[in-house]
Amino acid sequence: MHPSDVAYASSEAFIAICCCLGNVLVIVAVWTTKSVGQPTFCLIVSLAAADCAVGLVAIPLAVLVDGRVRTSFGACLFLSCVVILLTLVSILSLMAITVDRFLRVFIPLRYKRTVTQRHSWSAVATCWLVALPLSFMPMFGWHNEDPTSHGSPNATFTCQFIAVIPMSYLVYFNFFLCTLAPLLAMSALYSYIFCVIRGTLREKPGNGVQAKSHIYLKKEEQLAGSLALVLALFTLSWIPLHVLNCIAYFELADVATSAFHVGILLSHANSALNPVVYAFKIRKIRVAYRKIWRRCLKCGEELHVSQSSQTTDNNQSNSVDNVPLHA
Repeated sequence: MHPSDVAYASSEAFIAICCCLGNVLVIVAVWTTKSVGQPTFCLIVSLAAADCAVGLVAIPLAVLVDGRVRTSFGACLFLSCVVILLTLVSILSLMAITVDRFLRVFIPLRYKRTVTQRHSWSAVATCWLVALPLSFMPMFGWHNEDPTSHGSPNATFTCQFIAVIPMSYLVYFNFFLCTLAPLLAMSALYSYIFCVIRGTLREKPGNGVQAKSHIYLKKEEQLAGSLALVLALFTLSWIPLHVLNCIAYFELADVATSAFHVGILLSHANSALNPVVYAFKIRKIRVAYRKIWRRCLKCGEELHVSQSSQTTDNNQSNSVDNVPLHA
């Protein structure tokens, strides 16, 4: 195997581990604080689950469909579509979070009556169900020509993502329609949210109701800023790969395989960055992280003490057994 391929596979493995550990920690943190019943945190759990699946499923499959396994054309196409699926779930989850933030500001008095826990879980289910047909569209006919179609029915070939998924799908459908359009819509909604919040906060609070409204909006601004940062990181992580696809599709320049590998690594690294953002920007999750960390340290100390005590007891037992017996 070429050294660059080894470096790429090793980097993917490291990112996959970070994705799994970090996002499992997010899910546990939200669950232990009982925040999962709140719409925003319910959607954050959905995003964390998608990011965890990136590390657990998408990254290993991405390494396999980079020419490292021989499969049938249909199997290769299915594996490639699974890689696309988790990306679309992340985008739709971000869109659901943005709409939730918009409703918190647009209808603050009716928000709790309008957006219930049932509605939140329905939104999560919708994100996953809508992503399925969109990501598996290549299996319905929008794919490259099967190179094994003229051979035997059980013929296999070296599975490569770009060999089965057409660039036209990646550029026009996956990028322009399913990625760029939602990103522009989310950017517009966040711009509106911050304009409304900052415009209201400029007004001096008068009575008690207005003072409470200012406190509410300050909290909303802080949380919206944190989630907007998640969106910005998603954009910065995924746009380079999509730009490379556009350059290759429109034949603007030759794109090296190593450049695609860097773009793929950057896109996958996004799933490992979100837990870090939550830790630094969302207080409720940060506090939960600390509690989980303290519990782990306490369990480690108790285990160490238990092992030390067991070792001492065994040594004492051996000492008694070794005492010589006199007639």
